[in-house]
Amino acid sequence: MSGPYCTMLLADAGAEVIKIERPGKGDPRRSIPPFAKRDDARKAFGYMAYNRNKKSLALNVQSAAGQEIVRRLAGVSDVVVENLRPGSMTKIGLDYEGLKAINPRIVYAMISGFGRLDGYRSDYADRPAFDIVAEAMSGVMDLIGFEDKPPTFTLYGLADVYSGMIAAYGIMQALFMRERTGEGQVVDVSLTDNMLALNERMVALYSVTGKEPQRGKLEHLWPRGAFKCKDGYVALNVPDDIVWGRLATAVGRPDLVNDPLSADGTSRAANAHVLQPIIEGWMADKTRQEVVDTLNTAGMPTGPVYTAKDVFADPHFRTRGMLVDIDDPTVGTYTFARSTPHLSAAPEIVNQPSPALGQHTREILEGLLGYTADAVERLAADEVVGLAK
Repeated sequence: MSGPYCTMLLADAGAEVIKIERPGKGDPRRSIPPFAKRDDARKAFGYMAYNRNKKSLALNVQSAAGQEIVRRLAGVSDVVVENLRPGSMTKIGLDYEGLKAINPRIVYAMISGFGRLDGYRSDYADRPAFDIVAEAMSGVMDLIGFEDKPPTFTLYGLADVYSGMIAAYGIMQALFMRERTGEGQVVDVSLTDNMLALNERMVALYSVTGKEPQRGKLEHLWPRGAFKCKDGYVALNVPDDIVWGRLATAVGRPDLVNDPLSADGTSRAANAHVLQPIIEGWMADKTRQEVVDTLNTAGMPTGPVYTAKDVFADPHFRTRGMLVDIDDPTVGTYTFARSTPHLSAAPEIVNQPSPALGQHTREILEGLLGYTADAVERLAADEVVGLAK
C-alpha cells in the first residue's frame, strides 16, 4: 500500500503518474475483496482507493524488452517509486544506479521495511516486512490497547499509509534540491523508521527519564480517552490543570479543581478509577451532541467518537471536501477520502477513477516513448505488454 498511496498523493496534486503492473493480473490489490459491483463488472475497493488519477501500463519487467521500456520511461521522467522486496530492482538492472546512468536528474524513491540507503543499511535491510512488523518493532504496538491485555494493532495499514506520505514528502524535498543542484538522488523510506519517528514521545521519555511508557496507563495526565454518554462516546483530553478546571466546573463539580485527589495530572491519573464514574455519571443522561456542545462552550475541546456512518452523515466533511465522489465507468460512483492539505491556490484535487489494467499502455508507448502501433502490437503478442480489453 505504501507505494500506491505515495503516488496517489502525487497524482492528486497534479503529477502524471504511470503505474507499472504485471500483464494479466496487475497489482495484487485488484483481486483482494471486498469489491464494488455493477452488473457483471467488479472492482476491488483497495485498488480503487489508492490508484485514482493514475495511468496503467501493463508491462512484464522480467523480460529484456520490458526492462528497456522502463529505461526509456526513466529517461523522460522525474521520479521513480518502488516498494518491491529489497533487491528486486537490482536483479533486473533497474535500481537507482542503473537508471541514474540514463537520467542523472532522476529521483528514486525506494520504500522498504528497514531501509536500504548505502551507509545506513542494518542487518535487517533485506528482510521483507508488513505494516504490523513496523508497528511492533518501533514500540508503537506495545503502547496500543489496555494494561491487562496483549499488544494490538492500530489502523490497518497505518505504517504503509504514513510511509507513503513520508515518501511523497521526501520526493518533494529531492525535487526542490534538484532545482538547486541539477542532480537527482535516492529517497530512502523505511516503514520501521517512520513508525519510530511517529512514536517520538516514547524515545524522548525513555531518554530523559529512563522509563518506558505503559500500555493503557497514564502516569502524569488524565483524563484522556473515550467516555460513555447516553448514545455513544465522546473523546476528552485534559493536558493541564487549567483545562481540568473547566471540565470539573462544567460537570458540576468545581470542588474537584483543588481536591487533593485531582488537583494535578499525576493525582488525577492515580485516581482515575474514582474520577471516571463522576464524569460518566454526569454524561449518562446526555447525548454525544449535548456533551460536546456543553464542554466546547466551556472551553474544553471535546469531540464525538464517530463510526464510518457518522462521518458520512456529518456535513463538516463534505464542506471540507474530504469525501470525494469518483465516478467509475465500470462500477459506478463511490466515495473516497481526499488527500490533504488544502492549498488556497488549488483547493480541489482531480478525481479520475482508477484505471483498467493496461488502459494506458498504448498511449504511453506510442505517445510518450515513440513506439509505432505495429511495434506495440508485437510487444503485446510477445506478452511483454498488456493492452486493455
